[in-house]
Amino acid sequence: MEEKLISEKDVRNAWLRYYMFCEVGISYERLQALSFCYSLIPIFKKIYPDKEDMKAALQRHLVFYNTEAVFGSPINGIVIALEEQKANGEPIEDDAITGLKTGLMGPLAGVGDSIDWATLKPIIFALGASLSASGNAIGAFVLLLLPIIQIAIGTKLSVYGYKMGRASIREILSSGRIKELINGASTLGLFMMGALSSNYVALSSPLKFTFGKGNEPFVVQNIIDSIVPGLLPLLAVLGIYWWLNKKNQNMVAIMLIILAISLIGAITGIL
Repeated sequence: MEEKLISEKDVRNAWLRYYMFCEVGISYERLQALSFCYSLIPIFKKIYPDKEDMKAALQRHLVFYNTEAVFGSPINGIVIALEEQKANGEPIEDDAITGLKTGLMGPLAGVGDSIDWATLKPIIFALGASLSASGNAIGAFVLLLLPIIQIAIGTKLSVYGYKMGRASIREILSSGRIKELINGASTLGLFMMGALSSNYVALSSPLKFTFGKGNEPFVVQNIIDSIVPGLLPLLAVLGIYWWLNKKNQNMVAIMLIILAISLIGAITGIL
């Protein structure tokens, strides 16, 4: 009979250790492998009482590993389940465990980067920045929503991976829910960025011309606003977006160029 040595609490705690230290001790050779091993030490102490078995298990997970920590959390649960089965005598090859990690880390990283870092983080940070800019102290604490949401999702998915095993990833990736979630999150992110850009990107032209004495000055900004209100901020945002989408862009150079254009525009009175 298979002996259950690992509880759901153990799985959650193991993932939390990985979440806290996944960016610590990174190298080009192994990336997150050291933090992954560190997260499994309490698990291995329970299932491998023999030190040589534990040493072999740790060496197994020192191979290159890199994924998105939150939505890659099912891998942590699956690996714990496989290691527990191996410790109970099931014929699970080392290559099967490491191969599963290698095969899943890419697809789940793509899912996590699309939802977590490309959508959730910009929305929360933009909300916090807008509240802080208006003098609301809550804006500083809004940023805490990101780790709270990440921990809630990560602990849930890691336990799900432990319970369901390898079939859990097939179910997650093959179902259409992930695609719907990514599309919905991307659409929400675009709406939020558009709304924030229109409110917080301040760009106007002070140019004005006077034709003949006694006539009202011809204010360029009034003409632009009468055509499309907020046209200059919109063009600025679209231009920067187009620029960022071009390949091999240097972000520091882009920021310096934007700063230089802003200074020149302010000094000359164009912007």
